[in-house]
Amino acid sequence: MGAGLNRLAFSATVHCLTGCAIGEVLGLVLGTALNWGNTASIVLATVLAFFFGYALTLRPLLAGGVGVRTAMGLAFASDTLSITVMEIVDNAVMLAIPGAMEAGLSDILFWSSLALSLALAFVAAYPVNRWLISRGRGHAVLHAHH
Repeated sequence: MGAGLNRLAFSATVHCLTGCAIGEVLGLVLGTALNWGNTASIVLATVLAFFFGYALTLRPLLAGGVGVRTAMGLAFASDTLSITVMEIVDNAVMLAIPGAMEAGLSDILFWSSLALSLALAFVAAYPVNRWLISRGRGHAVLHAHH
């Protein structure tokens, strides 16, 4: 079960990272392009990360015939803790790197900081997903519907 659990946790974390990365990149790019402050940029990036994270879970459920209410419940149950951990780590790293949030979109500091923050968020969320799945929670609840 260990190898299967690790594989499923890895897959769940990649899935979560994809939604978070889309939201984070879009939010921070928009916030930076609009000259928003750190707080507004982080709020936008976080909201978009949750939106895209949930959307990536909802799409196949809805396409598979799961009702909207059930699909939304499954998305919230499977993704909320993982996305929350990723967002905390990602945004903390971006804030901790001097100049990362103030760097422009053409600045390598911005993009390298964002890449590092997402990589560290993945590392932090993987054990969370593994723990959830091992207890029949998280992405484990989705497999009955695929």
